[in-house]
Amino acid sequence: MKDKLLPILIISSAIIFIFRLFWLQIININDVQISKRSSVERVYQYPERGYIYDRNNTLIVGNESFYDLMITPKDLVEIDTVEFCKILKIKKSELIKKILKAKKFSQIKSSVFLSQISKKDFAVIQEKLWKYNGFSIVRKTNRNYLINSASNILGYISEVNDYEVKDNSYYESGELIGRQGLEKSYEKSLRGLKGVKYFQKDKFNRITDSYKNGVLDTLYIPAKNINLGIDIDLQTYGDSLMTNKFGSIIAIEPSTGEILSLVNAPSFNPNLLIGRDRSKNYLKLKNDSIGKPLFDRGLQGQYPPGSTFKLVNGLIALQEKIIDKNTIISCNEGHFYSRKRFMKCHCKIGTKNDLNKAIYNSCNTYFANVYKRTIEKFSNSKIGINNWKKHVESFGFGTYLGYDHPIGRPGLIPDSNYYDRWYPNGDWRAATTISNGIGQGEILTTPIQLANLTAIIANRGWYKTPHFVRNIYNDTINLKYQKKIYTSIDSIHFEKIVQGMFDVIEKGTAQNAKIKGIQVVGKTGTAENFIKINNKRLQLTDHSIFIGFAPKENPKIAIAVFIENGYWGTRWAAPIASLMMEKYLNKEIKRKYLENYILKGNLIEEYQKPYLKSNFKINE
Repeated sequence: MKDKLLPILIISSAIIFIFRLFWLQIININDVQISKRSSVERVYQYPERGYIYDRNNTLIVGNESFYDLMITPKDLVEIDTVEFCKILKIKKSELIKKILKAKKFSQIKSSVFLSQISKKDFAVIQEKLWKYNGFSIVRKTNRNYLINSASNILGYISEVNDYEVKDNSYYESGELIGRQGLEKSYEKSLRGLKGVKYFQKDKFNRITDSYKNGVLDTLYIPAKNINLGIDIDLQTYGDSLMTNKFGSIIAIEPSTGEILSLVNAPSFNPNLLIGRDRSKNYLKLKNDSIGKPLFDRGLQGQYPPGSTFKLVNGLIALQEKIIDKNTIISCNEGHFYSRKRFMKCHCKIGTKNDLNKAIYNSCNTYFANVYKRTIEKFSNSKIGINNWKKHVESFGFGTYLGYDHPIGRPGLIPDSNYYDRWYPNGDWRAATTISNGIGQGEILTTPIQLANLTAIIANRGWYKTPHFVRNIYNDTINLKYQKKIYTSIDSIHFEKIVQGMFDVIEKGTAQNAKIKGIQVVGKTGTAENFIKINNKRLQLTDHSIFIGFAPKENPKIAIAVFIENGYWGTRWAAPIASLMMEKYLNKEIKRKYLENYILKGNLIEEYQKPYLKSNFKINE
């Protein structure tokens, strides 16, 4: 037994030693350690970035080849800088700066000297490149946006900066990353996972063989294609309707929460933000201080919701048993809501409104009183307004909603703390905040929140978190987008609101939104509009707002339209929403007279008024 034990011990020790050596030299060696070895060169294999399709499988984002000019400083020789700069279309100062940057990075490693060279420019450079040692060409792919639309949705990609390289070990200098929009939100899915091969180099820095027989090499993992809920035909149609207008159109499929369109106006061609001119084009867009095309009004714009918010206050009052459908409130072209304080309304003197009539006539008096009674139901205004806010927030107001896009604003729903800051002595009550009853005052909402409100009413009390991505190839979308979220309002109350909104179209303030053969449900809104220029607050023409859905039963589309400086909701927002619904449901427009009116409509003069240094009129 003793004779056998010694050989066993020797063999066991040898195995342990070999395994340990293998572990230290091969398995337990990380990429950072390898990269520090000058004798080892890494060569990455990049998967093609994932394609993006709309809900009907129409390709909207693909890829195209481009080229990076690489530099290896140690191989540089004296060059004809005049000719070289002419070929590359750069200044001599820029050439020197780039060479110094490359040398600072590494004398022996290649780095990007000039990125995203087009096929046309590549042909010129390739012809002369043999003259310039130390420079080489690497083929890559960049985005190709196949439509001149949806730039605010899609975003763009660009090279990683020094901070991103330092912060995220995955990326190397010169690599591309999703910079905005869905390109950013779904970066990991769209980029895939790059592979890497390691090569051994000799003392002359020449590749001799695979490093460690390729045991550390990894294969790339393909990127994933994604399908959006966007209907690109509807999206581009919305773009055309918003020509010469500022604002947003957001359409949602109520049953799924899928966003059918998000039109931002003014917009820009997404291809402007790819290639060598990206920075120049970006600065031009950024410096447009009037149009602000980089500002997504649908997700970032915070506006008073105007009369569309009367529906929310009506629902809260029904839930709190402040009113029922038969509650009558008289209007005399407005009402005194406190001593010497009068709120105007367009109802005639002696008008008696129940809930239905108040909705389709958009009566300020009715909903201001409803709001006041809702707050005053409780022992003090603080409790009342906090209870009101709780209901309002259940509709998704005052939050980012949780959609799959990296930008947005929460809006504002005031509570008792808000008014305590404005009235530190506690000298405020329901009448002080009465404008909240008609969607003015301190309330701020975003167009996507209004579209979500419309989906809630269409669903009679619930919604699914709005989202852009419908599915991801060989993967599932976040489960939160499949979950129903219920408001604090019982579903039984919504039918009363729906009927009132139906009558808005049939006999109320938005009869121009009727579509033959389709029962349209909607509500107009008008919101006051102010701007600050040189620290001076100016009032401009009111905003035009409309929310609606169709058909009335089993709705397929819920929509919110916000037209800056458009005045009455029925003037611009309502007909635009109606055309969008007709386009989506019928696939064609029969009301050509209405379409032509909108297409030719031009509000540019309205937007220029405050910058013309002359007196101007509003709400004409």
